[in-house]
Amino acid sequence: MTKEILSAQGLTLGYQQKAIVKSLDITFIENKMTVIIGPNGCGKSTLLKGLGRILAHDAGEIFLNQRNLADFSTKEIAQQLAFLPQGSDSPEDVTVRDVVSIGRYPYQGILQKRSKQDEQIIEEVLKETGLLPLADENVQHLSGGQKQRVWIAMALAQKTPIILLDEPTTYLDLGHQLDILNLLQRLNQEKNLTVIMVLHDLNLAARFSDCMIGMKNGAIQYQGTPQEVMSEAVLKDLFNIKAYLGKDPVDGSPICLRFE
Repeated sequence: MTKEILSAQGLTLGYQQKAIVKSLDITFIENKMTVIIGPNGCGKSTLLKGLGRILAHDAGEIFLNQRNLADFSTKEIAQQLAFLPQGSDSPEDVTVRDVVSIGRYPYQGILQKRSKQDEQIIEEVLKETGLLPLADENVQHLSGGQKQRVWIAMALAQKTPIILLDEPTTYLDLGHQLDILNLLQRLNQEKNLTVIMVLHDLNLAARFSDCMIGMKNGAIQYQGTPQEVMSEAVLKDLFNIKAYLGKDPVDGSPICLRFE
């Protein structure tokens, strides 16, 4: 049985009175991995920021578990939605444990120290993400893939049912891209985490998604399974390319063999 966990109706978002996302309707299903694709500037990142209430919307409504997001306090939202933006960076001289512990702030009062439960959750997340051996390392000394894992761990420490990620594999080599996406897929399957992310790599998007969304000019043009969205006609419309498609020999997901 599918359950709607996050949705938007008539959502309009923009910057300096310029609309980027226009009158958009969208629904996300609980415990699924959804990947948003589309050309640069089409509104993918803007949509994620709006859904996470990082960016105020100009019109429309957003609903979290059937409740209007406008009725949530900032702390309540942080207990339900974790948002990981592009190019996250940390201050100097902080350890992996320090960064991950930030995820517990939504559950603490002013000047309140971390509780025993907070400490247990931080340890649990460090272990889940393979970061326990690096817990006391300075984040600035880590590789790009390790840093991205730290940011995901911080988001996981919020213990939210939903995580929004804006291009989590940017600037990572192929091995680290797979490492991050495999981690998210495992957490989706084992922890029932609802994952909504923007990816540029079409083959990775098809491989690691239950649902794909194709955006263009601030609107949702396509939404469905990878098999439905990764078609020659859709890619031609979204990216103005001629794509030659095949099937992944392992799981049968669609792959783009060549484009021109």
